[in-house]
Amino acid sequence: MNRVLEDLLALLELEPIEENLFRGRSQDLGFRQLFGGQVLGQALSAASKTVEAQRHAHSLHGYFLRPGDASLPVVYTVDRVRDGGSFTTRRVVAIQKGQPIFTMMASFQSEEPGASHQAPMPQVPGPEGLSTDIELLRRHAHRIPEKVRDKFLGDKPIEIRPVAERDPFAPQPTDPVRYVWFRANGELPKDPQVHQYLLTYASDFNLITTAMLPHGMSVLQPGLQLASLDHALWFHGHLRMNDWLLYAMESPWAGNARGLAHGRIFTREGRLVASTAQEGLMRQRPPEK
Repeated sequence: MNRVLEDLLALLELEPIEENLFRGRSQDLGFRQLFGGQVLGQALSAASKTVEAQRHAHSLHGYFLRPGDASLPVVYTVDRVRDGGSFTTRRVVAIQKGQPIFTMMASFQSEEPGASHQAPMPQVPGPEGLSTDIELLRRHAHRIPEKVRDKFLGDKPIEIRPVAERDPFAPQPTDPVRYVWFRANGELPKDPQVHQYLLTYASDFNLITTAMLPHGMSVLQPGLQLASLDHALWFHGHLRMNDWLLYAMESPWAGNARGLAHGRIFTREGRLVASTAQEGLMRQRPPEK
């Protein structure tokens, strides 16, 4: 197994401390704050550990309350809100330095038959022949601060291949639509919950930045304060993070220093396996003197 992927799986596994209480290590991606996807994935992992195995997450709704510290572990408390005949509900609170940094409600359900339909998959080029986001960024390696260059350009546990190339240091305004292919960078266990944790982690990449596209903004521009405010994810069926998945994202609105983005995740065969929504802070501050 790829080492960075193995590290991510260990990160999402969590350490049981007491009943309904878990601890997770933190991941430093080169920013001062915790990556939101880490907290999302670990919170779902904590909730899932208190639910019977035949029930899987079908939705989660989270709020980011405070910036997390990437140098510290995170403690997760799980409240067993409800164990019903069809659905199980859990509330999770992530804590650092004695204060909540994130809260989430998650719902679980066993499989059952029912009416079915889905939106069609967008017609875009396949992942073959596309450069990864790291390969695209390496073309601008000299423009990345040396102290974070290794973290930005090193191997990643999730391989991401954007359909359209963009220069993050000189972004041009475009329509608020983005398509990326992604998959785990290595083999994975068969446990379906592991694939759900990984998808939850990966669903935070590129989503809110889609709202920045019409404004020619980039996360690498100085003075930009970018932070996730909330995140919602719905699982629609079985998925495998070993296989290529298409993340189709669009932003219907931005204003008041916030942006909203929606996402749909499809298998290579066109099956819709998940949907997402996220609002984030996009605050442009005056450059420092």
